[in-house]
Amino acid sequence: MAKRLTVPRQPFTVNRSPSTVKMILPIYAFGQPVLKKVAAEIDKDYPGLEELIANMFETMHHAEGVGLAAPQIGLSIRLFQVDTLTPQEEEKEKEGTEPEYQGIKKTFINAEMIEESGKPESFEEGCLSIPDIRGDVNRLNTIKIRYFDENFVQHEEVFDGVNARVIQHEYDHIEGVLFTEKLKPLKKRLIKKKLEKIKKGQVKVDYKMKFVRR
Repeated sequence: MAKRLTVPRQPFTVNRSPSTVKMILPIYAFGQPVLKKVAAEIDKDYPGLEELIANMFETMHHAEGVGLAAPQIGLSIRLFQVDTLTPQEEEKEKEGTEPEYQGIKKTFINAEMIEESGKPESFEEGCLSIPDIRGDVNRLNTIKIRYFDENFVQHEEVFDGVNARVIQHEYDHIEGVLFTEKLKPLKKRLIKKKLEKIKKGQVKVDYKMKFVRR
């Protein structure tokens, strides 16, 4: 899931630990078939899982996002990440203001949405796979979700507000659903030409993308 930030992007980033170099992966753009597939579960022996998780966080931060799902880097597996904590820490350091909610930084593996409840709220969303398009999406503001973390420890937790929304957005990705499908009919018509341009690679972004026809 995309958010607006003013932090300068770097062409690449390496971990300060000499033993591990993180990679920035290309983000798959709208139109890539993998974004419309229901992703498959994995187990703790999935090849290169630890490295994949580290690279996904690096890719998300480089693109200034708050969430990233494996299908967005071309892998149809039930893995996604949410980081609403890092932007809060950056904002607090820059502005000296306290956050309005408690951010999270988590990896979700084989997630299962147990319940969505509370009141429906409309909030503007964007997506790293669909750059330069944003729109209001209605979602219930509280969720209960069961998932495994990066160590394959199972959790069942309740989230609300912004954290719930970002999780719902990323969960949709592993179900093969894009936020543009949840927009109102008029908005869908207005962005139709933009979506076709994205599919063809006719969009400028500050991070590496993989387009259908490129």
